[in-house]
Amino acid sequence: MVRKVKIGVMVSGGGTNLQALIDAVNSGIIENGEISLVLSNKAGVYSLERGKNAGIPTAVVEKKNCTDQKDFEAKLIAELESHEVELIVLAGFMAILSKDFTDKYAKRIINVHPSLIPSFCGEGFYGLRVHRAALEKGVKVSGATVHFVNEIPDGGEIIMQKAVEVMEGDTPETLSARILENAEWKILPASTELVCKKILSGEI
Repeated sequence: MVRKVKIGVMVSGGGTNLQALIDAVNSGIIENGEISLVLSNKAGVYSLERGKNAGIPTAVVEKKNCTDQKDFEAKLIAELESHEVELIVLAGFMAILSKDFTDKYAKRIINVHPSLIPSFCGEGFYGLRVHRAALEKGVKVSGATVHFVNEIPDGGEIIMQKAVEVMEGDTPETLSARILENAEWKILPASTELVCKKILSGEI
């Protein structure tokens, strides 16, 4: 039996990036990893259905049911450990993680951000806000970045980037859709496979 890295995908919403990861595992783009858990901080989101439809275990840890951040993260860690997760992929996970959490999983958490870091990133830059800021600035090229996660929002080492052209008349919604399709759904699976390989080889 060939060993594969157990991946936990942490989500908060509809899960289109999760679907890209599931499809990449099924198609062999991700061949050194398997998704062993879909973990959401919100109940009832479609990501959980995507996980169930793919036969992947799912779990929910809602902050409102926890006493504080430490309790919230302890419950997240308990779920991750019970599924032996070795690599965490944040795929639209909209909760801030503390330094204690990111240090525990140093070089074991990756995130996709919908801009070319260091542009339009950091605290407060998420979702359509990123694309709105890019359009207001008048950039001609945007894109997506996959990076390791540390305690600084969007501050970890970059793994992959892909540029996407900004078109005349773009709205935050049209730019978001183009970046998802042409960048995020490509570099997130590719980066996940790359990091899985490095984990298996002992490089990280």
